[in-house]
Amino acid sequence: MDKQHEYAVQAVVYREDEHYVAQCLNVDVSSFGDTEEEALASLQEALELYFEDMPVTAITPVEAPEVRQLTVVHA
Repeated sequence: MDKQHEYAVQAVVYREDEHYVAQCLNVDVSSFGDTEEEALASLQEALELYFEDMPVTAITPVEAPEVRQLTVVHA
């Protein structure tokens, strides 16, 4: 029997058009749903599948994330 591991990760949820997007800040995994709850549940499943093949060293620590707005100018 394989030993289960628990990882604490941080995620953000935001609205994009008609869906909610849930994005993990510690690894490059995101998902979406019709509600915030569906997006987070979908992200949970995606992360469980991701960690089946990835070592714990793949997790990048994120401390006290804050949302900031930037203005980008391009030609």
